[in-house]
Amino acid sequence: MRFDLDGLDVFFPYDRIYLEQHQYMRSLKQSLDAGGHALLEMPTGTGKTVCLLSLITSYQYAHPSTGKLIYATRTVPEMNHVMQELATVLEYRDSELRKHELPGDASTSNTNQQQQQLPLLGPLPHRPDKTLALCLSSRRNLCIHERVLQESDREAVDAACRSLTATWVVEAASSNNNIETCPYFDTLQAAGESTTLPSGVYDLEALQDWGRRKNWCPYYLTRRAINHANILVFNYQYMLDPKVARMVSSELEAESIVVFDEAHNIDSVCIEALSVTLNDRGLEQATRSLGRLSSEVARQKATDSRRLQEEYQNLVNGLVDQGLLQAAPANDQGLASNVLDPDVVNESVPGNIRRAEHFVGFMKKVVEHLKQRLRSVAGPNGGVRSETPLAFLHRMTNGTALEAKPLRFAYSRLQSLLRTLQVSNLDDYNALSDVADFASLLSTYSEGQAKFAIIMEPNSSSMPGMSDPVIQMTCLDASLAIAPLFKRFASVIITSGTLSPIDLYPKLLQFEPCVSESLSMSTFRPCIRPLMISRGSDQMAVSTRFEDRGDMGVVRNYGAMLVELCSVIPDGVVAFFTSYSYMESLISEWDAIGILRELTKYKLVFIETKDVVETTLALDNYRRACDCGRGAVFLSVARGKVSEGINFDRHYGRAVIMFGIPYQYTLSHTLRARLEYLQTNLQIREQDFLNFDAIRQVSQCVGRVIRSKTDYGLMIFADIRFNRHDKRSKLPKWILQFMNDGCLNLSTDTAVAHVKSFLRLMGQPIDQDALQSVLLTMDEVNKMNPAPPTIVAGSGGAMIISEDGS
Repeated sequence: MRFDLDGLDVFFPYDRIYLEQHQYMRSLKQSLDAGGHALLEMPTGTGKTVCLLSLITSYQYAHPSTGKLIYATRTVPEMNHVMQELATVLEYRDSELRKHELPGDASTSNTNQQQQQLPLLGPLPHRPDKTLALCLSSRRNLCIHERVLQESDREAVDAACRSLTATWVVEAASSNNNIETCPYFDTLQAAGESTTLPSGVYDLEALQDWGRRKNWCPYYLTRRAINHANILVFNYQYMLDPKVARMVSSELEAESIVVFDEAHNIDSVCIEALSVTLNDRGLEQATRSLGRLSSEVARQKATDSRRLQEEYQNLVNGLVDQGLLQAAPANDQGLASNVLDPDVVNESVPGNIRRAEHFVGFMKKVVEHLKQRLRSVAGPNGGVRSETPLAFLHRMTNGTALEAKPLRFAYSRLQSLLRTLQVSNLDDYNALSDVADFASLLSTYSEGQAKFAIIMEPNSSSMPGMSDPVIQMTCLDASLAIAPLFKRFASVIITSGTLSPIDLYPKLLQFEPCVSESLSMSTFRPCIRPLMISRGSDQMAVSTRFEDRGDMGVVRNYGAMLVELCSVIPDGVVAFFTSYSYMESLISEWDAIGILRELTKYKLVFIETKDVVETTLALDNYRRACDCGRGAVFLSVARGKVSEGINFDRHYGRAVIMFGIPYQYTLSHTLRARLEYLQTNLQIREQDFLNFDAIRQVSQCVGRVIRSKTDYGLMIFADIRFNRHDKRSKLPKWILQFMNDGCLNLSTDTAVAHVKSFLRLMGQPIDQDALQSVLLTMDEVNKMNPAPPTIVAGSGGAMIISEDGS
């Protein structure tokens, strides 16, 4: 469908469009026209991704001065999905442009024929618009070197890659054939300026295929091609984490359009990007790293002191002049500080840390002080302590006789030293880099309003009997990481299917959206049935409140509720609990009283664990059980892996049961510090934020059940507190539209009757005429976009005539 939207020629790759899709694209266009930011919530399973891509690529085509589309997602599967959708959109646009340019040509196949073919990924140099779309990821996802790929984890892959591609390794290999380098990187370097990517849509697999075809390294090829690409798709961290953003996103033009998809937890991502945690084990590793550095510096001075002397002279010239901040070659980059660019001082490194041996001694004092602070916290007179960065820095400078200013340069100075010493395996220095990062953040953000808190705890371990004292430098202000993006880019779009309650995001992120909208779902049948169960079959109230969760009556009622629901709901059922510990305690109690034995009569039981491999295997077997008709129930945790990135569409999720409200652990000292900051500086009350955070997690969990218009599912909220208006009113509009008074304050028996009625209704054949009624035709879309008024010139002036002639 190619239609006009308020003067914009939109290429939408399907014959018909939903009303909410049209409304979403209109809101999106309004924010782009205004050059402002947007907060947009669209129901899950209604084609949000294709709307974003269709509208923004059409906007780029109509306005060539528009910069790149930067599409940030959370996971690799989501990135691949975006690239597939993008290929569909661009393929349709190409076919429409060819129709216009070459009428009667064989390329004028209709849209239905286009959609029956898989979208083409990879190089498409003959496209009329010459669009280049790239998917960026880590070495582990892009590397094609067989030996490097044999490494077990991401850090090991990075280290193996650097050992083959570092500048000094390549230089040494030019005079010594026995030194191994990466043939793909060498070929890429030898190709020089000719290493360009033809236009096309490149997901991770397509990039690897192109790399093998040309014998080029895909990872470094994408880094070179960033400035030439029209569309970039990558992880949030490439924009929000200063360590990564400085290497990838620093040269993106200000006219670019930035999209954060599935951004309901974006404030948490911002805070994690600027927080550092140190423990005993890490500080011991840092001490060993300093010992290795000291030995290496002594060896270097004895054999070839020239490099150390050159580094010293460069440090005298200043950080920017000698290229520490931006100009390191891509193959040598590995360390970068959490300190944001505007806060990095552009001046000479202080004299007392310019010499390598002086800097190593300086860092030894820092590490020893941190160890001493940890010992005092874990000792008999210790306990949890919270300090501002200024207070912590004051104690550090008094206790070590160190100056505050050199601390600000700790990370950059460490980066320079590791490069000078030609260290390839940076994994050995991760703990030391954390200490240097801590020192740089501490010194940089110690002045002015305290936007960080230093929290020292004697035991952060969840294992009983284990002692693991930690020092956390936690960011309290989520806007700190994202504020540079709001200032730098014309339009930042924050969108998700579960942003509700949407009103707190502008406060948390400190920005003013020019468009903020939550859309309803157009539907031809009531495909969602939300049910609020507040009582068990014995009429006893059920809740996961701390004072109630251990009550055997609540435990028994929750178990009986799950068994009764699973006995009448076919196929897959997903149950979410408030935490791992609560799920484990309930499962243990259910096993003791025979609930689990009863449950397995109806469905197989699978459980999410903290181990990613175990959970992935459980998910695979859960789907197999649903496919073969046996049926299954998956017990999982809100805020876990399953609640965030896994869809339970069709028979994989006929119902989602939310046992309780997943509030954060309110005794967490980190959370207490953030709540105090929000209350004092942003006037966000503690209970308002806790409710906001818990309900968005609930929305994310129950939203897993519906993924298309023809899908259907039950959303069961099992806690008496959900009946309160201040809780349920914060759910997304597209869930509330299906909720009426008959769905509230139910007992288990009444809810089971509702379930049976709903499943009977949904079990009827789909009315295709009714389904088509929620899809807008081209004529209906044109009617929603009225023609502009006509100005008719007359002898006495001009007269405006509207479309209806008035």
